[in-house]
Order: sequence, then C-alpha cells, then structure tokens
Amino acid sequence: MCATRPRVVFADDHRMVAEGITRLLDGRYELAALAQDGHALLAHVRKEAPDLVLSDINMPGCNGLDVLKILRSEGNTVPFVFLTMHAEPALAATAMRTGANGYVLKLSAGEELLVALQQVLDGRSYVTPSLGARYLRGHMGDLHELTPKQREVLRLVGTGLRSKQIAAQLGLSVRTVEAHKYTIMQILDVHSTLELVRRSEELGLFF
Repeated sequence: MCATRPRVVFADDHRMVAEGITRLLDGRYELAALAQDGHALLAHVRKEAPDLVLSDINMPGCNGLDVLKILRSEGNTVPFVFLTMHAEPALAATAMRTGANGYVLKLSAGEELLVALQQVLDGRSYVTPSLGARYLRGHMGDLHELTPKQREVLRLVGTGLRSKQIAAQLGLSVRTVEAHKYTIMQILDVHSTLELVRRSEELGLFF
C-alpha cells in the first residue's frame, strides 16, 4: 500500500512560479489548494487543514507574514515554509521568529526546496544556508567570546537536556548553567530555552 502523500497548501501570485513549483511537488505531495493572495491562503489553510503550507511573502491583499501571524495567533501550528526572492538575512530571521519553520530562496528552488520541505515535515527548521551563514556572521564576534564551558552548555541544551541534567553532567550548579544560558540567549536575541534551541537549529549551531 502506498503511503499517503503530505497535503500542501501553496500560495504565490506569480503564475509561472506557481506552475513550476506545482510540477516540482507533483508525485511527492498532494496539492490541497493553490492561492494567489493572502486572504485566499488563510481561507484555504483554515478549510483544508494541510500538513504543510508553502507561501511567498509578498502577495496581494495580505502578505505571507501577516497570514502566518494570524494562524499562529489562532493556535494553528501547521508547518509553514516561505519561498521568496527576498535574500535579506534580517527578513529571514523575522520570519522564523514569527513562527515560520522554513525560509527558502526562489533562486534555490528545486532539490533544495524538496530537502527543506522534508526537514520541516520531520520537525526541523530550514533556512537557505547562505542566509543562515550571513545572519550568523552578524553574531560571530560575540560567539567567539563564549567560554568553552558556555559552548558545551549550548551543545547539551541542543540535545534536549534540562539545566539540572546539564549541571550534573558538567559538574556545575544549576544556577551557573542558567547564567551561561542567559548569556547565550542575549547574544542570539531569544527569550526562552525553546527559542534558543530553535534559533541555534536555524543557524546550524548544533551540526
């Protein structure tokens, strides 16, 4: 018996792009709906309850970021991937902070997009590598100032260990571990352990 293909709602107001991506997805994904503006995208996601959303950012009526904000405010956690021509690391960071699971450049569309979609469906995040590297360089000076112990704490946070477990493994107090985490969180501009893990994954710090 064939496995059920993941259902995707796709949004892009450029016909040629939409047709090309639709062909790329064919055979691997079931296209639940195709939208050409943000309002239609929001309606389709609410109606179809897809496994994945793939969307441009700039669209008529309501842009992709606004659609994502609305969905997340409603408690909708559907995996959401942006496919865009905008190659600004700051915009990619904003999208991921808003709740996106992936950010792929249209110039990279093809095999990379398929890899990104699979990673997101597997519960991971994906940012086009060149963007992740450029964003990381903005923090690189501070990251080089981390002590070896702080780097080890970050690595163990990425394995899913809690502060008490990390403290026991490194022979530190829980308070010291929390202090190290706080320092790293300030550098990466995040405000919780969940955000720290997610941002570190986006930037490839656990690989």
